[in-house]
Amino acid sequence: MTGRPYAVPVPVGYRIGPWEVREPLASGAFATVYAGVRRAPGAEPPRQVALKFLPTGTRTPRQLHHLRDLAEREVQLLRRLRSPRLVRMYDTLTVDDPDRPELDGATVLVLERAEGALDAVLARTPRPEAGPGLLVQVCEGLHQLHHAGWVHGDLKPANVLLMADGSVRLADFNMAAEMEGTHAYTPAFSTPDYTPPELLWPEIDERGTRTRPSADIWAFGVLAHVVLTGAFPLPGGTSEARCDAATRYARGGEELRLSPGLSAAWQGIVRDCLAPTHAERTTDTAALLRRVEEAAGASRSARLPRLRPRRWRRPVRAAAVAAAIVGAASLAYTAPWEPAPAAAAPPTCEKPVVYEDADGRGYMAGHSGTWDFTVKRGDGGSQVRELQCLLRHLHGIEEVGEVDGDFGPKTHGAVVTFQKRAGLDTDGVVGPTTWRALRKPASG
Repeated sequence: MTGRPYAVPVPVGYRIGPWEVREPLASGAFATVYAGVRRAPGAEPPRQVALKFLPTGTRTPRQLHHLRDLAEREVQLLRRLRSPRLVRMYDTLTVDDPDRPELDGATVLVLERAEGALDAVLARTPRPEAGPGLLVQVCEGLHQLHHAGWVHGDLKPANVLLMADGSVRLADFNMAAEMEGTHAYTPAFSTPDYTPPELLWPEIDERGTRTRPSADIWAFGVLAHVVLTGAFPLPGGTSEARCDAATRYARGGEELRLSPGLSAAWQGIVRDCLAPTHAERTTDTAALLRRVEEAAGASRSARLPRLRPRRWRRPVRAAAVAAAIVGAASLAYTAPWEPAPAAAAPPTCEKPVVYEDADGRGYMAGHSGTWDFTVKRGDGGSQVRELQCLLRHLHGIEEVGEVDGDFGPKTHGAVVTFQKRAGLDTDGVVGPTTWRALRKPASG
C-alpha cells in the first residue's frame, strides 16, 4: 500500500485490545496501516506491530459486504498459511466503540511489522542494486502461495514488504483466493499495470472474477522488468495506455518492449511470464524459482542489503544461545531502504554465525529472517538450504546430501535423525520447535 488520504482515520493513542495506535504507516483503497505498541503489562512479545484497520462496521450494506469479504480473505489465508515469505498475522480484533461510529465494528489485523515496501524503494532507486536477489525471494513467496493452493491476485511493489533483516514478505491478501480446480474466484478489482490481458475486462459472476495462477505469473513478469530496468515492459505513458498496449499485445498487434539491458536469462524469464495468453504461461513456480535463482547469480539463500545490520556475535556456550524473543524493529513502511554497512562476520553455509533479531538469538547459516515457519518434504528454496547447512555444518549430519535447497528423501532422513537426537517428534517436518533446536549448537 502506498501513502494516500487515510481510508480509516484513527487517532494516535487510540487503544484496541492491548495495543496503542501510533503513527500511520501506509494507506490503500480499503484499509489503513498504523504502527502499534503493546501496552498490556507483562504481555508476550512482539511489542511493536502493524495494525491494519478495515472499516467493516460502517458504510452502506453493499460496501460492508465487499469490505467484509476482503477482510475474511486475508484473515483466512494468514490463519491457514505460515510461510517464511508471507507476512505473519498475530491476532485479529474487532473495534467495539459506539462513541466512534466511523470505527465501530472495524476489523483490525495485528501483523508483523516491516521497515519498508518495494514501491517506496523504487521511488527512490528505480533499479535497486539488490533487485535480482529481491526477486528470488518474491518468487519464493509466490511459490509458497501456489504450492499451498492459493492465488495472490494483486502482486505489485506496494504489496512486497521489506523486513529489518533484508528479507522479503508478500502482503495484502485482500484479493487472494483458494484454488477450486483450475480457477480461484477473486473480487472484481485489480491493479491495471500488473493485470494480465485476459483479466482487464473479465466476465464477472456472483462469485467474482475467475482467476488462474497464471495471473500471478504475469504480475511477477511485470514486477521483474520494473525492478531490473525501472520501466514497464509495454509502452505507454499512463496506466490506461499500457493497458491498451497489453490488449493489443494479446491480439498480436503489439510487441513487448523488453530492455536491452536485461541479460539473456532475465529476458527469457520475463518473456515467458508475459506470454500473451494464460495457456502459454508456465504455472510451475518451482521451475520458475530455479530459473530466477540462476538468473540472479545467487545461492539459494540470496542475500539482500539491510536497513541496519544484524548484531552478529561470536560463538557462545549452548546455554547462552537459547532462544530469547526480542522486540521487533520499528521503522515506518515508507522508510528508505538502503544498503547497510556490511556486518563484521555474516554467516555462510559452512560457517554458521550466532546472531540476534526479532525472533531470538541463535545460529544462522542463511538469510531466512524468521524462525516461525514450517518446511517439509517436497518444499524448496532458501529456507530448505539453510536447514541443510545447519544439519551438515552445525550438527555434523552428513547424510543430509547436497546443499541444494530441495527437501528430498535424504534431507527428510537427516531431519528425522536430528529430531531423534534432540528428543523431538520424529515427523520429518521442520516447524518452529525444530528450528529452535537446530539453531542451538551441537552438544558435545
